[in-house]
Amino acid sequence: MTIHVKNNIHWVGQRDWEVQDFHGTEYKMTKGTSYNSYLIREEKTVLIDTVDHRFSHQFIQNLEMEINLEQIDYIVINHAEEDHSGALSALMAKIPNTPIYCTENAVDSIVGHHHHPEWNFKTVKTGDTLDIGNGKQLIFIEAPMLHWPDSMMTYLTDDAVLFSNDAFGQHYCDEHLFNDEVDQAELMEQCLRYYSNILTPFSGLVTAKIHEVLSFNVPVDMIATSHGIVWRDNPTQIIHQYLEWADNYQEDRITIFYDSMSNNTRMMADAIAQGIHDVDPGVAVKVFNVSRHDKNEILANVFRSKGILVGSSTMNNVMMPKIAGMLEEITGLRFKDKKAGAFGSFGWNGGAVDRIHARLTDAGFETTISKKTKWKPDGTAMRECREHGRQIARQWAMNDLSQPLQQTLINPVEPTIKASSGAQQPSDNQKMLCTVCNWIYDPALGEPNQGIEVGTCWSDIPESFLCPECSLGKDVFEPVAGA
Repeated sequence: MTIHVKNNIHWVGQRDWEVQDFHGTEYKMTKGTSYNSYLIREEKTVLIDTVDHRFSHQFIQNLEMEINLEQIDYIVINHAEEDHSGALSALMAKIPNTPIYCTENAVDSIVGHHHHPEWNFKTVKTGDTLDIGNGKQLIFIEAPMLHWPDSMMTYLTDDAVLFSNDAFGQHYCDEHLFNDEVDQAELMEQCLRYYSNILTPFSGLVTAKIHEVLSFNVPVDMIATSHGIVWRDNPTQIIHQYLEWADNYQEDRITIFYDSMSNNTRMMADAIAQGIHDVDPGVAVKVFNVSRHDKNEILANVFRSKGILVGSSTMNNVMMPKIAGMLEEITGLRFKDKKAGAFGSFGWNGGAVDRIHARLTDAGFETTISKKTKWKPDGTAMRECREHGRQIARQWAMNDLSQPLQQTLINPVEPTIKASSGAQQPSDNQKMLCTVCNWIYDPALGEPNQGIEVGTCWSDIPESFLCPECSLGKDVFEPVAGA
């Protein structure tokens, strides 16, 4: 199957709806991906990139339905990674003498993958051109470390199409090819996920390369990526977005992630998050358990955050293994201009928190005071964790917290009516949920350990009541929906 891109350019790539892993199992693909290959037919016929090696046979079969392979004059390989050049061996078996245009570094990569040093390589540098007839040229632009040393982009004059390689792409599969045809929120979510997990370490290079391309002062009417959609509607929007992301990007957001053996560190995370919200309701706080949540979603949230809090139980005087793995990955991603802190529960020693603090400092974060709790947090410890969250909120605030959030009321009388009607008050038989540990108070059962008799409604329970599970007071309880 082919898709018309523009004038004499057709997409001849491959959609992969089923793929879930990239870079081994380091990157989880939640929306599949596509391997974008492009066929340009002017006086000369050019193929830009191939597809993943798993689709070699299908790629060749589809290409032969579109064109006699002998008519391909040139092959351009923008990047030698297997998901770009994987079908090259199968293609070259059919047309072995066809020139392959690539960077010098790509020759090493391609030969390393395919073991054919005899192929007809034509190495190019930034500014080199290839005349393909009808007044059109390909201009090559080296882009080392975006995200491999061999990477480059290719620009087609007259049509003003930039074949951007991995830059501006996303692991995203859709039956539509163009950016104006797909769900915009979903598209930008995948763009950010891709950038934050793959390109963040090279942000300085991203900025420099974009400014270099812009300095050529050539029009860009379309950006044809190696993965995901083709940008044809306002294509430079993603260029401006990349410049923003590359500039030590952060939002008013705090990400908390942890691992816990006995839920004690989880309880701390919940209390700290509540403390942050007490002081700064406007900040977005996201809490993740690294053993249960998508790692790449966590990293995308770290990328978006002004600060992170990392928690772990202490095991053998070190942090939990999944936390150690996350910190190793975060170190490699080289986030800039972000704050961080460590927390966790322990039994006879608290080595995990100290190690987390050290790793965060080494990774370039501006670290704050850590928080340790011995054994299972009691009411006092939970209040201390909540106060720790309040302190973090004050330290990391991006707004003036002395001014209350402005709330616009459509009808200022409405809240008074609701309060007087009792609509917000729990009924006599209403069950109440502890928002920290999810323990439920049921009037039909009472709480005999604290002298609360069966049938006691929530309003009659003394203010000294503590949750039997997490030891927090009545203020963290909310009515159970539908109960």
